[in-house]
Amino acid sequence: MPVRRLTDIPGFSIDRVAAAAGDDPEVLRLENLDTDLPPPSAARAATREALDRADANSYLPFTGREELREAVAQRLARQTGHPYDPGQVVITCGGTEGMLDALLATTDPGDEVVLTDPTYAGMINRVRLVGAVPRLVPFVRQAGAWRLDLDALAEAVNGRTRALFLMNPSMPSGAVLNREEWAFVVDLCHRRSLRLIYNAAMERILFDGREFLHPAAWPGMAERTLVVGSVSKEFRMIGWRIGWVAGPHPVIDDVARVHLYNVVTPTGIAQAGARAALAEPEADFAACLRTWERRRDTVDEQLRGWPLHSAAGGWSALLDVGALGLDSFTASRLLLERGKVAATPMRDWGRRNADGYVRLVFSREPVERLSGLRERVERALGT
Repeated sequence: MPVRRLTDIPGFSIDRVAAAAGDDPEVLRLENLDTDLPPPSAARAATREALDRADANSYLPFTGREELREAVAQRLARQTGHPYDPGQVVITCGGTEGMLDALLATTDPGDEVVLTDPTYAGMINRVRLVGAVPRLVPFVRQAGAWRLDLDALAEAVNGRTRALFLMNPSMPSGAVLNREEWAFVVDLCHRRSLRLIYNAAMERILFDGREFLHPAAWPGMAERTLVVGSVSKEFRMIGWRIGWVAGPHPVIDDVARVHLYNVVTPTGIAQAGARAALAEPEADFAACLRTWERRRDTVDEQLRGWPLHSAAGGWSALLDVGALGLDSFTASRLLLERGKVAATPMRDWGRRNADGYVRLVFSREPVERLSGLRERVERALGT
């Protein structure tokens, strides 16, 4: 008999699609949030050097090495205009651990947490794992872009709501909140005394010259915001599994306690690489951003005329297969069997914006291979 906390938590469909795709080189791999762009060379060199250091092979310090916590604090100070110190940072085993730690430190069973619809299934189901209740607020399509339904957001907050849990750019939709939407979120947090848990994993992966906006930069929000970040996306260091949670005392002290009894310590060897990555010149990231944007543009061009919702940021976009009369699992199967396109069904990634979509990750495949996407989709889903 499964325990009750797992009753409403499905397995991931990503690994099932990946297993079905196997190692066939002809399959266009758009199912998993990977990238083929290498991590910074300095990060790789620092990781290799750490193999020979005794202090990198230790449990201590439990909340992360001081120099890495300092680097994260400096990054946040630059982004927000507010001072952060290393004592406000807990280094975690990836952003995913950080999300669970933040939820455990800020919610009790039965509390409600507001998320967007769609959003990363790992966010929705971590809310369920801690015993809280996810409340989903839809993104809606306006003028060719995803926009947050602000009226629905206000209505979703009630006396049981403890936090807003937002990712920006949002995954899987590629939605990016604009200044008006962030201002509404900030005002709502102040009026209803809410915590903001901000998943910042992709925060600078913004296309078409969009403005970078950090919610903790707004007056009074540094005291309400837990920032969950990592080196996995911007720095392409997925396998290092290094992330962080940053925020005010005393809640960050609670996050540290949860982290200690969850995993004890982040990976020592990988912390050296993460510290080097955070010191990389801006040109390294800018070059990667240009590559990802070209790939986004190629997918948009290839599927012009199809119900594709372009990404404003991040690594993925959504194809509206519901508009073609298909559910996400059927469309995913047809794409792989007929078109040799591996794409993840979104059934459990929301409610309103879920089973009618498949996710197309464009960060992993080069433009040359993405340029054949239209023919593959027509072969799989065309009538």
